[in-house]
Amino acid sequence: MIGRIKNVMLSLPPHCNGMKKTKIGDVPVIESYTQWIIRWKYLVVLASLVTVVAATYGGQFLKFSNDYRMFFGEDNPQLLAFEKMQKTYNKNDNILFVITPKSGKVFSKDTLTVIQDLTKEAWQVPYSTRVDSITNHQHTAADEDDLIVEDLVIDPDVLTEQDLLKIQSIAINEPSMVHRLVSPDSKFAGVNVTVELPGKALDEVPNTVAFARDLKQKMLEKYPDVEIRLVGMTVMNNAFPEASQDDVTTLYPLALAFILLTLFILLRGLSGTVATFFMIIMSIMTAMGLAGWSGIMLSPPAMSAPIMILTMAIADAVHLLVTMRHELAIGKNKEEAMIESMRINFRPIFVTSLTTILGFLSLNFSDAPPFHDLGNIASMGVAAAFIFSITFLPAIVCILPASGKREVAGKQLMVKFGEFVIAKQKLLLVGNVLIIAILASMVPLNELNDQFVEYFDETVEFRRDSDYAAANLTGVYYIDYALGTEESGGISEPEFLANVDRFSQYLRSQPEVIHVQTITDTFKRLNKNMHGDDPAWQRLPEERNLAAQYLLLYEMSLPYGLDLNNQIDIDKSATKIAVTLKTLTSNEVIAFDDNAIKWLQENTPSITPYNSSPTIMFAHLGKRNINSMLIGTSIALVFISAVLIFFLGSVKYGFISLIPNLTPALAAFGIWGATVGQVGIGLSIVTGMTLGIVVDDTVHFLSKYLRARREKGLNAEDAVRYAFNSVGIALLVTSLVLVAGFMILAQSHFYLNSSMGLLTGVVIMLALIIDLTLLPALLMRFSNDGGNKKTVNN
Repeated sequence: MIGRIKNVMLSLPPHCNGMKKTKIGDVPVIESYTQWIIRWKYLVVLASLVTVVAATYGGQFLKFSNDYRMFFGEDNPQLLAFEKMQKTYNKNDNILFVITPKSGKVFSKDTLTVIQDLTKEAWQVPYSTRVDSITNHQHTAADEDDLIVEDLVIDPDVLTEQDLLKIQSIAINEPSMVHRLVSPDSKFAGVNVTVELPGKALDEVPNTVAFARDLKQKMLEKYPDVEIRLVGMTVMNNAFPEASQDDVTTLYPLALAFILLTLFILLRGLSGTVATFFMIIMSIMTAMGLAGWSGIMLSPPAMSAPIMILTMAIADAVHLLVTMRHELAIGKNKEEAMIESMRINFRPIFVTSLTTILGFLSLNFSDAPPFHDLGNIASMGVAAAFIFSITFLPAIVCILPASGKREVAGKQLMVKFGEFVIAKQKLLLVGNVLIIAILASMVPLNELNDQFVEYFDETVEFRRDSDYAAANLTGVYYIDYALGTEESGGISEPEFLANVDRFSQYLRSQPEVIHVQTITDTFKRLNKNMHGDDPAWQRLPEERNLAAQYLLLYEMSLPYGLDLNNQIDIDKSATKIAVTLKTLTSNEVIAFDDNAIKWLQENTPSITPYNSSPTIMFAHLGKRNINSMLIGTSIALVFISAVLIFFLGSVKYGFISLIPNLTPALAAFGIWGATVGQVGIGLSIVTGMTLGIVVDDTVHFLSKYLRARREKGLNAEDAVRYAFNSVGIALLVTSLVLVAGFMILAQSHFYLNSSMGLLTGVVIMLALIIDLTLLPALLMRFSNDGGNKKTVNN
């Protein structure tokens, strides 16, 4: 039995004293594996391509999500409240046509004709359930004992100047219309289409918005004297996939072109560049195909995954090919050079891939499901890149003709930089610590804040139109407050109506409020109408039965689609107040809402309120995501630390490695605090995500340093020289490529992606600086050999 196993040695870390590398027979495992790959290189390439095709077949199942609810988990309390509100009252997803007459006059025959025509045509918008405008506003008036309910504008062509002035006076003094369907200065008007999407097909939103855009174009051709813009929640829903598709057509080609150019310059040859390019594409295709098989829905955050995979996959290839070029330069043939490169880099590449995957998987703790998808797709891509880098890449490189035997570009520069670091180690140690401490002190300058409309930059039509509407007509932020009586018909109770009216007046007195839609305005108007339109009776009915009769009479007079189900529930036990707000930050929204709820609790204790809206949902999302990502990042840190300690075979070096892995994010958030100062949901995932990425440089530098110490018996300074000489240029190039990839992502028109890409790029650049200046200084400071040349066993 002993004879059978004498040539099979257990796999033990090479740092253990007296222990040899893992062997099968007389050949180390990695060398033996690489020889097998080279021997069967054509079969390996074919198998890799077959694997990619099988995975990519799942891409047919990929679909774009076009619902803002995708950002909220099923157990999100704000989403649950919103869904409760939607079930009780009519859904309020909408498309608002903002009309700007070039004459500057809404109340002219021509403009009212446009509004009336658009109002009529808007009923044809798919899934529309209601259309509101100043022309079809249900105006009430008294005719002796009768209540007349009719459109405010019936036939614009027959209106006299006096009629127009009367209509204008009614509209801009009617609380339900001004700041919602018409501006106080009568220069802007709106036609609001309420849509109720079934949610059964992914083309509901794009088809609805496409119809609205066609209708807009049709109106503009028919009436050239007006401008029309589209805003609303349905239009915002459609802007999400459009932003993703725009990134695909603009950013992806830019990223690929840059990386190909960088590779060609670095590797000084076509073969390595072509091989790496194919490996990157295969990794992306595999990840996206597996995402399709997994049922992942595409969203703007998820669509940033290919650029991340692209930049991450190149790191594996660069380390293998740079080492191979070095071995070629000292006289080895192609196969020998690849075997040696695999022997040196296999373990570091495995560890960096594993830590990167752990970092991306931490995104599953995010409170926003699209970031789960981003983390999972990127993890699959990084795993695929690792597999292809140790199978397809060695095989294809050995098939392609050799690219030459010169060293990679810039290597001597890194050697000189290494000498500088050794000479100035104390200064660099103190300087780094001081600068990091200063930047860390600026982290508290960051404020958790977001504005969900500004998720899109000003190149996006929806963003421009929303800003225009908010400045001239009405806001896109709103909060709904449901006030209940827990009694059927209870909304007609005078005391309840008085409380609702008091709350409505409180809301209107707030500087953040643009418009308040409340049922009490309707009761007041009806009470005035039923008293001969006497302005003195513009007040709430004082008897419950009278209020109930007014409401019944009014509802019976309303045409189809213009009922009160958007304001009262079926059994008339509760009513909804819709508050339109100015464009606010998430903190301002939360503060406003907290004050409103506090007012209700203190002044109307008999009312049972609850609130909801997309505005509230997005306002709370950032804070919830920060809290959840703190847990995810902490867990990822524990696992990554354990991996590093095991890989490095030393608790001391494991803890030293944490310094260059944790400080870049800390310093980057300090810079962000001093320059920007606002942290939103897109930045809340950066620390967890970059934690696994920045480990790459640390692992490769430390692995070369420890190889020099343990295998070559060099002292600390010579080990640092060896690390700079063997891996310095690869670290520089891979980091710069990563920075460039994320900076390209920073050009996205979707703010969550652009801010995330920008800060991640800053983190990676700081990590490179720290790994090349602080890490060597730490290693020499804690080497315990005093700089003397001797063999050190750790």
